[in-house]
Amino acid sequence: MTRGTPRLENLPTSDAQLSIMKSNVRDTAADRPGVYRMLSSDGEIVYVGKSKRVRSRLLSYFRCAYPEEKGARILRSAEAIEWDYTPSEFAALLQELRMIKRFRPRYNVAMKRDGRNYAFIKLTKAPAPKLIVVRGPTGEDADIYYGPFVGAQRVDGALRELNDALMLRDCRADLKMFFSDQTELFQLARTPGCIRHEIGKCLGPCVGGCSESQYSERVALARAFLDGSDDGPINMLRTQMERLSAELQFERAAVYRDKLERLEALRAQFGRLRFAVENLSFVYTVPGHEGEDKVYLIRRGVVRAELSKPKSSRDRRTMKQLVDDIFAQPVSVTAQVPTHEIDELLLLSSWFRRFPNEMKRTRQVS
Repeated sequence: MTRGTPRLENLPTSDAQLSIMKSNVRDTAADRPGVYRMLSSDGEIVYVGKSKRVRSRLLSYFRCAYPEEKGARILRSAEAIEWDYTPSEFAALLQELRMIKRFRPRYNVAMKRDGRNYAFIKLTKAPAPKLIVVRGPTGEDADIYYGPFVGAQRVDGALRELNDALMLRDCRADLKMFFSDQTELFQLARTPGCIRHEIGKCLGPCVGGCSESQYSERVALARAFLDGSDDGPINMLRTQMERLSAELQFERAAVYRDKLERLEALRAQFGRLRFAVENLSFVYTVPGHEGEDKVYLIRRGVVRAELSKPKSSRDRRTMKQLVDDIFAQPVSVTAQVPTHEIDELLLLSSWFRRFPNEMKRTRQVS
């Protein structure tokens, strides 16, 4: 299929083919953890799933009572079902996620992400980057993400305070920017007024209210604040407040005092809301089917290596060297999360949140 050419949907799978697929599952699949794939007649993977009991899960598709059910629609788009067994449900989860990211099947929605509990703060690209709350990566690798945080609504409210304090824009992403140092362009294409700029809550990069460098300075302050690397925004507001007080501009100083108080409260709130990624750094041993135990080396919420549980002195030495190599690597002090790691970070966060007793199988690395 040529890139950009619309896909031609295949005809629904016939009842006869469905019967063959069902018999194959019933006769050959086992009830153990694994990952399965639904394939169309042209070999396209239309859906990827996982289960603790592959045979039972696959047979449930054939019991869908109504054609509009998702399971029935997936099945009618498939001509074949393939599956692979995994040592455990955790291994199946990881493999499912990686296959979804690799093949992007059309019936898999939002990367199977459990986004109800977690949120990220996303810094969009220039010009005039903006901060917004999102559930996960949007596919734009140039964007920067901070998190994850617990409680999207609370994060959204806190972010509004940060935007107001630093006077960053919150208008729509595709709005044309006209910086003050782009005078010729600004005269040619003046945009309507910015209400937040008029009331002193935005620098107004869309109406020529600031230069690009002035806006970039505020973005840098926001990044420092979100990284937790310093209190740049708080120091900036305190300096402004003290300067205005010294100039006897007490009303304006009071405005900055209020902003400062809100930002200090916001710093404490982010400290409470932020999910401690550093806590998801350990060696995790998972019992496997018929003794196929696995060891996962997890650092900052991402599996950096996985291997069979050591059974000999040589195996233990090999694992120790791998542990030393992975956990000895320096980590920069930042709240930024690489885009390609977000889905796995969310998966692991959700796993240990749903099964807190699994933390007993982990071992911290000193």
